[in-house]
Amino acid sequence: MSMLEQFLPAFLEEIVGDRFGRYSKYIIQDRAIPDVRDGLKPVQRRILYAMYDSGNTPDKQYRKSAKTVGDVMGNYHPHGDSSIYEGMVRMAQPWKMAHTLVDGHGNWGSQDDDPPAAMRYTEARLSPIAMELLRDIDKRTVMFKDNFDNTTKEPVVLPSRYPNLLVNGVSGISSGFATEIPPHNLREIIDACIAVMARPDITLEELTTIVKGPDFPTGGVIMGEEGIREAYATGKGRIYLRSKTTIEDMRGGKQQLVITEIPYQVVKSRLVTAMENIRLEKKVEGIAEVRDESGRNGLRIVVEFKKDADAQGILAYLLKKTDLQVAYSFNMVAIVNKTPMQLGIKQMLDAYIAHQKEVVTYRTQYELEKAEDRAHVVEGLVKALNILDEVIAAIKASKNRANAQENLVAKFGFTERQADAILTLQLYRLTNLEITSLEKELKEAQKRIAYLRSILDSEKKLIGVIKDELTEIREKYGIERRSDIRGEIEELKVNLEVLVTPEDVLVTLSQHGYMKRTSMLSFTRSGGEIDNAGVKEGDVVRELLPVNTIDNLLLFTRKGQYYLLPVHHIPEFKWKDAGTAIVNIVPIPKDDSIISVIPVKDLQAAHASLVFVTKRGQVKRTELKEYATTRSTAVAACKVADGDELIKVALSDGEKQLLLVTKNGMSIRFVEAEVNPMGRVASGVRGIQLKDDDEVVAADWVADDEGEVLVISDIGYAKRSLLLDYPIQGRGGKGVQTFEFKEGKRVRPNGAVLSAAYYCRNPLDIVAISTSGAKLQANSELAPIEDRKSIGKLMFPVDKNDVIVSTFVRTAIEINQKAD
Repeated sequence: MSMLEQFLPAFLEEIVGDRFGRYSKYIIQDRAIPDVRDGLKPVQRRILYAMYDSGNTPDKQYRKSAKTVGDVMGNYHPHGDSSIYEGMVRMAQPWKMAHTLVDGHGNWGSQDDDPPAAMRYTEARLSPIAMELLRDIDKRTVMFKDNFDNTTKEPVVLPSRYPNLLVNGVSGISSGFATEIPPHNLREIIDACIAVMARPDITLEELTTIVKGPDFPTGGVIMGEEGIREAYATGKGRIYLRSKTTIEDMRGGKQQLVITEIPYQVVKSRLVTAMENIRLEKKVEGIAEVRDESGRNGLRIVVEFKKDADAQGILAYLLKKTDLQVAYSFNMVAIVNKTPMQLGIKQMLDAYIAHQKEVVTYRTQYELEKAEDRAHVVEGLVKALNILDEVIAAIKASKNRANAQENLVAKFGFTERQADAILTLQLYRLTNLEITSLEKELKEAQKRIAYLRSILDSEKKLIGVIKDELTEIREKYGIERRSDIRGEIEELKVNLEVLVTPEDVLVTLSQHGYMKRTSMLSFTRSGGEIDNAGVKEGDVVRELLPVNTIDNLLLFTRKGQYYLLPVHHIPEFKWKDAGTAIVNIVPIPKDDSIISVIPVKDLQAAHASLVFVTKRGQVKRTELKEYATTRSTAVAACKVADGDELIKVALSDGEKQLLLVTKNGMSIRFVEAEVNPMGRVASGVRGIQLKDDDEVVAADWVADDEGEVLVISDIGYAKRSLLLDYPIQGRGGKGVQTFEFKEGKRVRPNGAVLSAAYYCRNPLDIVAISTSGAKLQANSELAPIEDRKSIGKLMFPVDKNDVIVSTFVRTAIEINQKAD
């Protein structure tokens, strides 16, 4: 036979599917998901049984954990010792288990996620309540199966004399399934069990009056009755777990937050570190110190506040931003008849009760067999003692033990079992006292047999037994509820004033894109002048905004994107520092730039809208509230067509007129209300009709026919004309001429295009920047007042072959007033 003939062709997907299917079945049934009857994963069941089997019980001394791990690994669980020890550790940690199943001695870890000592150092034994899980296991109550190498037997499930699945909860992840069942209060769960046994048709509403909700070993406050009800009905639901906190008054008018209980499965040290980082990074103003004062007296974390800090506001922030409050999602999945199922609380209790009926039935049958056997033996002994002389004579006449047994069976009608008992009878049992006690034992045995048979014959009596035994466990191990339950989920609102101390500041943006936030104190100490602001060489401050740290800035880019930048997020610098590049604050792409910065106090302000003007003459108006966002990345502000770009964005109340000026000297004035409000990403409507080579260079808001329109050409010629000369027209027209360019060989030119236009009601200080980087400053009063079609006068003397590329207005007067 050739080598190839030994192989069979197969499809990869079939092989992988089959193998993964087997693997999935294994980890679902035999690793990660608990059995609905005893609430244990296989590794936990094996640990408890191995400890029980080796006599490592609560009434004996502690034994090395390594011995238990070795027993489990060698006999029942052929996996790594670390996974077995981890399972054992979890069962010994009181902050993870409602009732610990392993009584640990030594270092078993801590709530700070400290690792336990190695298993060669720690010692353990079963806890008293774990014995209730194993109680009656020797009475044929549960099925046993062969272990992995067929050398011994292990239980398929434990008798579990209390509903461990709900009491201790469980969490696990397998392939395709995960489970998250929270711990509950032992008393409540046993009461619910008894209620279901008394009335199998009990409603979920009635059950939830008994079982209020989960009861976590770490306490805390549970919020969301609706989530609990949903989870108990379907197996899935969501609640919020909040730490137990109090705000205490201290000397000197200060306050402190004291945390005495934290949510289940939250690592205390990480929570303390997270709060300390908030203090260090000054994300919240007002935290003076964070201390972990936990010790022998229990958990205690203290957050000390500065004087006059908003304690409630800071607490709300900490609840929102740290694990002081967490969401907990129920996913109640357990193995039912070898199949994973999502279960409500009623189904879980039904499955448990069915298991207990089996356990008590099998135990009763076992005890009945034992009692009947004993009664049968005692009956024979009593009969033998009544005819003692004949029995002794028969035994004497026998050749050997086997012959004696045969003679007793043949002569007196004893059974072999009775005959054997008679032959092993010790001589002292022949006393009168012993004869009486045997007769008494026989009566008691018969009474016991009648009682056991009555249990097997009556389901009502069977349930009564289960109920009595559960009540006994409830009385012995029941504890008060540790987690409080609140019906409603409290919404956490954090005021900005909590995060940031309100303070008037100056924000500057330079021509080269450097930004900084400066305190008024630094500004006044540096002389209180714009000209001594720190900028890099060749740069100049373009935007100077007197704002408050609790305000926001809307930054609009040429390509129609915008960023919402809270003022307190802008790095603070001294007035004489250059600041930081804007790309370090907001992620602006290299091929884009900011064209407008608008300070906003209230993004929800009524009647406020933003007006957008593009180079190709499109105008769009959108309500300000549409621009409220929580994103720190770019958001679309306006749809901009290919070959077009935004030139201006301004805040408006919609009551004025808009004046657009183009580079070829055309202008149009129309009522802003002609532009209807649109959606955030709309592209707008036509504001002015342009020739192919023309584009809009300026947009200004004008009103009341007062003031003048100042236009500046690319080589620095300027003139003012009265606003009165610009008629209000309909939107979208060609407009009227606003500047006349001088043409001819012998004529000195006054410019080829317009580079800027301003509406002047008061004198303006205007700074012009040329392509060579030259900075020229002039007052608007220098420009002559002439007709619309006039040629203007030189206002900014730029060098030959140099042109103005950008202009902006200095707002020095406002700043000086602010600084005062």
